[in-house]
Formats: sequence, structure tokens, C-alpha cells
Amino acid sequence: MPRAKKGSARTFAHTSAKGAIHPSPDSCWSTEMANEATPVRILILGTGNMARTHVTAFQSIPGVSVVAGVDQRGDVLADFCREYDIPNGFATLEAAIAWGEFDAVANVTPDAAHHPTTLPLLKAGKHVLCEKPLATNAGDATEMAEMARSMGLVGMVNLSYRNVAVLQEAARLVAAGEIGALRHFEASYLQSWLTQPAWGDWRTESQWLWRLSTEHGSKGVLGDVGIHIFDFATYAAGSPIRDLSCRLKTFHKAEGDRIGEYPLDANDSFTLQAELENGALGTISATRFASGHLNDLRLRLYGDKGGLEVLFEKQVETLRICRDPDLKEARWSELKAPPVQTVYERFVEAIQGNTTPEPDFDQGLRLQVALDASEESHLQNGRFLTLAS
Repeated sequence: MPRAKKGSARTFAHTSAKGAIHPSPDSCWSTEMANEATPVRILILGTGNMARTHVTAFQSIPGVSVVAGVDQRGDVLADFCREYDIPNGFATLEAAIAWGEFDAVANVTPDAAHHPTTLPLLKAGKHVLCEKPLATNAGDATEMAEMARSMGLVGMVNLSYRNVAVLQEAARLVAAGEIGALRHFEASYLQSWLTQPAWGDWRTESQWLWRLSTEHGSKGVLGDVGIHIFDFATYAAGSPIRDLSCRLKTFHKAEGDRIGEYPLDANDSFTLQAELENGALGTISATRFASGHLNDLRLRLYGDKGGLEVLFEKQVETLRICRDPDLKEARWSELKAPPVQTVYERFVEAIQGNTTPEPDFDQGLRLQVALDASEESHLQNGRFLTLAS
């Protein structure tokens, strides 16, 4: 957890995650019993809306069967299992572990439940794909990452924008030196559901109101989508954050800054200055007031030999590059990106020993350390903090 460091910066320490963003083939996970033909039995933990995405994805993968669901809400669980033809349902995780006839788990529980539910699953020898964030603080995330590693199990985080093909291609181009040494970057996650009703009325619908209230568990836009844009930027850059300075802002939205039972005190916007471990400087920001943008991600990467632009806007992917001989004319060219595997497919293949588990629990930990440091920096009026590697 936080420890003091000489000078004006404060160090946010964790003990397990390595600095590299792209894991090497000899990283620590077990594939001794895995092979290409190994069938994989999946249990879905938590059967809310996001679980539907998980079960649909897994049921589309050859050799994978969804064998059970877990939810303490009996009627919800029964309907879910019936709809997706899942043969077994359990009211408790303990009962499911005692049964044991599954290989891996999609943990789709609320954020605060990720840590206490993942640990017993790892102890039982089960691989885990956890919804983001990995945990609600770096201490819990450290324990999860260390246990997955010590048990030789696949632990991955469902950072869904890793499924964006142009992001994967941008990361490859940067790693290959196509734009030279990275010097500067700009990343933003733009939403506008506080300015228009495309997703519903935030003033009357609980699915949006709770996201505006720390009393109801929200950490604002930083906690909601910050993890996505942090990963989007650092994965493409090939380097984690070393130092950061963050400011959060909550805007007045209703009389008395409250609607019914919901105090409207969670942050609506954040902006962050960062230096990466590779020396690049840049900014990362997110807001719910970006009128004209429903759910858009933008990333610009500038090296000493060229630049890249990565856009994911209205579900459309765009990748552009400017390099010799076009630098003098500042002429940009659009690039195509080959199809990529989904996180779900990579999870299954990692269990089978056919690929590295990426993004893994160590990456989830790195991101949680950065999120914790961002909150602390804001409390210290935007003071620069150093994240220990």
C-alpha cells in the first residue's frame, strides 16, 4: 500500500505486477495438462445483464460448455439457466465449489464482490475471468494476482476494448518501432449521457443515478470507465504509468445536489497528466459531458519517427498513421487491422495452453494501482505521485 518516497512525490507500491505490459511466453501460468483439444467447462457467477454477454460469447466457442450458474436470487437464476439451457444452478458459491464439476469461472458479480469470490475459486483450482475492475483497491488486487500466479492458474480481466482490432494493431506497430521512440500521447473516453437521453433519463432511472452517488458505491467516471481508457492508452503505448497527477470534478446537476435517495457527489469528469515508464508524456481524460459523443474512445500516439491515431467511435474502428515520406506534408493514411480474438476466446485458449493470458490479473493490478493513485492525487490537489513497479 502507499509508502513515502523522498522528494515531493508519493509512491504507490505493489509487490507483484511486473512493469511490462506485454507478457512474455515464459510468464508463470500452468499449461502442463492443457492441449488444443481440451474441453472447457464454464460456470457463470452472477446472472445479471452483463452475464448474458459472457454466456453468449462462451457458448459460441467450439469445445466450451456453460455448465452452471450461481446467483442467490432463485427466480433470476432459474430464468437465466432456462433461457440459455444451462443444466445446473446454485444459490451459493460454496455449493458450486463443493460440486466442483467445472474448469473455469466468469465472475460477473458486483465490483466489491470480485475479491471475496475470486479467492475461494482460485483456492479450488479454478481459472477465473473477472469483470473489471479486478478489485476495488490495490491491496485486494495484489492478493488476487499473487494467488493466481502461485496456483499456476489463468486469471484474466474482461477489459472489453482489447477486442478492438485497431487497438491491437496500434500496439503491434508501436512495439515494432514503426513510429520510433514514443514521446507523447493523448487519450480520452467521451460519454454524454448527462446531456441527452440516448441511454435513458439519468434523472429518474436508478441504473444511472447510482453511478452519480458515492453512497451507492460509485467512484464516478474514474471508477466506471477510467480503467478502460488507462488500459487503452498503456496497452498501445507498451508501457505502464510511472507518475501521475489527477484532478476530479463533480458538477452541479440538481437542486441540493441530490435526487431522492441519491446524493450526486461522484466525479463526472477527470483529467490526468502522466509519464509512462518508457518516458512518454501525455494526458488521459474522461467525462460524461462530452456532447456529441455517446461512447467514444480516442488515442493519439506520437513518436520521433511518426504518429498514430486510434479511434473507436459509434462502434466504428479507425487507425491512421503519419510517417515518412508523409511527415513533411502532415499527410495521414488509414490502415486496416486484421480480426482479433475476443477476451473470451483468449481466456479459453490460455486455459488450453495455446496463448498467453492477456489481459491478466497483473495488468488488472497495475490499473488498480493507477486508479488508487489518481484518487489520492486529487485529494492532494493534483500532486504528482509515483507508482512503484
